[in-house]
Amino acid sequence: MVGFHLDEEGHWVAELECGHGQHVRHQPPMVWRPWVRTEAGRASRLGQTLDCVRCDREEVNAEGEGEEDEGTRRRD
Repeated sequence: MVGFHLDEEGHWVAELECGHGQHVRHQPPMVWRPWVRTEAGRASRLGQTLDCVRCDREEVNAEGEGEEDEGTRRRD
């Protein structure tokens, strides 16, 4: 993660090194990310790896395989 920004609905989006973005929501009990709620928490995660669902999907499609449903994948 190289940065963060708010989307049009006020949800935090991690800016990934590949240029894509990925929502990083704190929605207990399913997703527990209290760090996303504060500037210090988000800053503490800069430099950490977050797999990019979009890049993964492009790799799968390039190999001629089926697309995976984004809703079935959960990344931290």
